Amino acid sequence: VYYLLPTMGGSGHGAGCGLPEVIVFILALVAGTGCSLTSKVLLDMESVGMDGNMKKFEKPLFQTLGMFVGMCAALFLHAGVIMFRLPFPGYKHPKSTSKKAGYSSVGDVGDDDDEDEKPNTNIPLWMYFLLIIPSLFDLAATALCMLGLLHVQVSIYQMLRGSAIIFVAILKHFALGDKLRNFMWIGVFWNVVSIILVGLTVILADDGDEGGDSGKDPAKGVMLILAGAFVQSLQYAFEEKVMSMEVCAPPLLLIGMEGFWGTVVCTFVLYPICYSLPGNDVGGVMENPYDTWVMMENSAELRQMFLLYFLSIFFYNALAVLVTFMLNSVWHAILDNFRPITVWGTDLFIFYAVTTSFGEEWTKWSYIQLAGLFVLLYGTAVYNAPHAGSIKLEGDVLSCFIKCDYEGLEGADDVEAQALVAKDDDGAANGVYQSPYQSPFMTPNTRAKRDKERKAAERMGKKIAKGDRAGSFA
Repeated sequence: VYYLLPTMGGSGHGAGCGLPEVIVFILALVAGTGCSLTSKVLLDMESVGMDGNMKKFEKPLFQTLGMFVGMCAALFLHAGVIMFRLPFPGYKHPKSTSKKAGYSSVGDVGDDDDEDEKPNTNIPLWMYFLLIIPSLFDLAATALCMLGLLHVQVSIYQMLRGSAIIFVAILKHFALGDKLRNFMWIGVFWNVVSIILVGLTVILADDGDEGGDSGKDPAKGVMLILAGAFVQSLQYAFEEKVMSMEVCAPPLLLIGMEGFWGTVVCTFVLYPICYSLPGNDVGGVMENPYDTWVMMENSAELRQMFLLYFLSIFFYNALAVLVTFMLNSVWHAILDNFRPITVWGTDLFIFYAVTTSFGEEWTKWSYIQLAGLFVLLYGTAVYNAPHAGSIKLEGDVLSCFIKCDYEGLEGADDVEAQALVAKDDDGAANGVYQSPYQSPFMTPNTRAKRDKERKAAERMGKKIAKGDRAGSFA
């Protein structure tokens, strides 16, 4: 934690890591831990289905639907913030009650008391339909990860989801031309090594389990979760882009509309498809919603656990999007790297201190997984250099005898360039922050160009209203 929390300057709304940002991050971590644990517990709980048999509640699509329904509650919070002028990041409330409350984009860090600054008050219709895109990302990622979670332990699942950072880095470098420094690539390399170690843990544990669970395929689970992590990386970046546009989506609306569209797609598209495709559920289908209903009716414990899962999902998604808004998408991705620590620790505690029916047992292969966890944190610390608390590769033992050039990275004046500054072709530092975890849709160069145009216009005495600023994806 020491290597990560103090180090990540952001290009988000707050552009830094103060007490509010730390609190939101920690709360998101707690909610995310509850989300992962309750999800796995639900899959392991048993109830009587419509066929009269006691069986496990392996209903990944229903869990996905529950997640989206929980996110829909953010629409009511969004309306409440606007109506009652509640303080919330991303919303501006003028002192005059005769003026409408509005919202701001991630890049606008202005004076809230500026009466001449017109907040966005009218959200165009196209924005509501645009938000179907991140909901589809979230839907695909969650469905893939839920299917993978059926086959692996929750700690393995959580560590593999951290691979989203690797996918975002590759996307930034090769697709968008935001070149990474050598030490950053080394950090990404160690993250890849951690994923390999986790995968090795799964394979060895599966080979050594002579009486393994019927129908479990750990290798398949790993591939499904990695695929879900790739899709999730696209969602992280897209969320930051949508909240960075001049015609932007405030965070609560973003969450709520993602939930709305996800609920619609799950109910009217995916459920009919899964009910018609062959599978192992009652009736020989992939997932039977009627059997799900009966199992819920027959178990009060199952309903209570689902309610806890529902609440954890809602608070985690709300807080995670706030992390992206208050800082940037790297914090959202880093959040999934912290969760393996809390998830695994809590899972071990449940098994050894609460009940052996749930939780996770420590095995002889867990040492490899633990090594993978340390490598994951080490790689992230290397990547974050030269921030305070990170690891600079200076040729010593801690650097694995690797020495990298950090010239031009120290003492950057710009807030967004406080640690990671790219170089021009001639080798000179250009002062542009180059984190590969920032939005691949609004690059640092795009943001810097926009801010430069604003300052130039203001020097000429022209006040740029938000409604006059470009907000396209071009």
